[in-house]
Amino acid sequence: MDDTMRALADPTRREILRVLRSGDLTAGEIADRFPITAASVSHHLGVLKESGLVRGERDGRNIVYSLNATVFQEFLEELMRFFDVGGGR
Repeated sequence: MDDTMRALADPTRREILRVLRSGDLTAGEIADRFPITAASVSHHLGVLKESGLVRGERDGRNIVYSLNATVFQEFLEELMRFFDVGGGR
């Protein structure tokens, strides 16, 4: 959960996740949408991948990134347990 929280703490990474909601994209396609260097986008993608929030799959010379909804679901469940939402005390 710590890796997920660290990944979500950065606004650029949250925006990358928003971009990926509409579908899978290559690293280059993601980088084209941001006013930062490709190296910075690559770093953010690495953090997101390390946290499990995104998956990267090689397709020839490109890596195609997609959201990993399972990690989002697990993170939300953990937050709900933390705040005791929906459970008894």
